[in-house]
Amino acid sequence: MAAIPDAAVHLEREARALLTRLARLKPFALHEPMVPAAMPTLAAQRAIERYLAAGRLELRGRIAEFLSWLIGPGARAAPDQMQRRFVFLRLRFNVVLSDFDMFADVLTQRSEHETGPWLSGLDAAAADALAPLRQMVEVPPLICYLDRGHGAAIRRARTRLPGGGTNPVAIVRIPRERMVGAGIGSSLVHEVGHQVAALLDLNNALRLAVQSARRQAGEDDRAWQLWERWISEITADLWAMSRLGVGATAGLITTVSLPRPFVFHMRDDDPHPFPWIRVRLSCALGAALFPDRQWQRLADLWAALYPIGTELSADRRATIAGLERTMPEFVSRLLGHRPPALDGRSIREAAHGPDRMPHQLRGWHRTWRDQFRQMRAAPPTLAMAVLAQARADGAITPEHESRRIGELLTYWALRAALQTTEFTSVRTRVGPAAAMTA
Repeated sequence: MAAIPDAAVHLEREARALLTRLARLKPFALHEPMVPAAMPTLAAQRAIERYLAAGRLELRGRIAEFLSWLIGPGARAAPDQMQRRFVFLRLRFNVVLSDFDMFADVLTQRSEHETGPWLSGLDAAAADALAPLRQMVEVPPLICYLDRGHGAAIRRARTRLPGGGTNPVAIVRIPRERMVGAGIGSSLVHEVGHQVAALLDLNNALRLAVQSARRQAGEDDRAWQLWERWISEITADLWAMSRLGVGATAGLITTVSLPRPFVFHMRDDDPHPFPWIRVRLSCALGAALFPDRQWQRLADLWAALYPIGTELSADRRATIAGLERTMPEFVSRLLGHRPPALDGRSIREAAHGPDRMPHQLRGWHRTWRDQFRQMRAAPPTLAMAVLAQARADGAITPEHESRRIGELLTYWALRAALQTTEFTSVRTRVGPAAAMTA
C-alpha cells in the first residue's frame, strides 16, 4: 500500500523542526551569564558539555537516519509505521532536552548576585571533602546548586540519569535555608560522603560486618537489623564527622530539630536513622574518633530537648533501648572494619585525622582569630571545622560564624577563578601539548 503523501511530508517537516530546535541547544559557555568567580570547575564544565554534546550528536544521527529512511525504504510504508518511528525519535529528543534542562537548572543559579560565587565556593569545599580519595580512585568533578526543601541530596557521578545516560558529575543539592548557616558544611560533606561510599564500595563491606554481628544478636536482632538498614546514611554521617568534627553533629542537630513526633518517627522503608537515635549515634562516633567531653554534653543536651516520654509506645521504647544497648558494639565494629578498598586500613584509621582533634581545632582558632588570611589558606573543610568547633565552644557568635563562612566561600570561588584563568593563560602561551606536561 502506498503511503499517503501528506503523512510523509508532515513527518519530514516535524523531523526537520526537531533538528532546528536541537541546533538551538548551545553549549552553556555561550549563553549562561556569570562572573568568573561563579563558574564551576573546568573539569565539571568539560564533563557536562561533553555529555550533552554526545547526546545532541547521537540524536542528530538518528534524525538523519529517519529522514533518509523516509525518502528511501520508508517511502511506501503505511502512515502509522512512519508515525511509530517518529514518535520514538521525539521521545529520544525529549530525553536529551530533559538532561539539558537538568544541568541548566544547576548552572543558571550561578548568575545570581552573591549566590553564584558562594556556589563556586561550595564546589571547592566539596572537592576538598573528596581529597583523601585522590590517591586511591579517580575522583569525579562535583557541582553544587540550591533548591527548596528541607534536606540536602546528591545525584552521584556514574549513576544512571532519568534519560538513561550516565551522569558525568556529582550534583549536590543544598537547601536554600542553609545559605549560609550553621548546617551548610554538615549537609554538604554528608552528601559527598555518599559519593565516597560509592567510590570505595563501603556500604556493601560494612553490611557484611553488621550481618556478622546480627547472627549472634539474640534478643537484640531488631536493633542490628536497623543498623544494617541504615548503613548508607550512617557511612555518610561518619564521613562528615571525619572532615568537620563537631560541626557534623552540630549541623545534624540543626537539620533534624523538628516537631517531637517527627524526631521519634520511624518508617520501615526509610534508609535514615530516625532523628533521635541519629544524633545520639553521631555523638558516639565523635567520642570514638575525637575524644572530648563535648560529645557527652551534646548527647545530654539532645536528650533534654527530646526526652523519652510515656507517650511513646512500649514497642518504640523497646526499640530505642535495644539501639542504645547495641550502639557501643556497633560503633566498634564500624570503625574497626577493614574494607578491601582501604588496603588493610580500618575505617577508624581512614576517618581519623589528627588535624581534626578538638584541641587542635581550638588551637588553630586561637592562632587564626585575627589572621583571616591564614584561615582562608587552609583546606576548606578544615576551616569549616575550626569555625564549627569555635561555635560549639561559644568562642564565636552565630553571626560571626555565618559572616566568616560567607567570606570564605567568596574567597575560595575567587581563588578557583584566578587559578582557572592562570591555567588557561599557560595553555594559550605554551600550547596544549606543553601544558599537559607542565
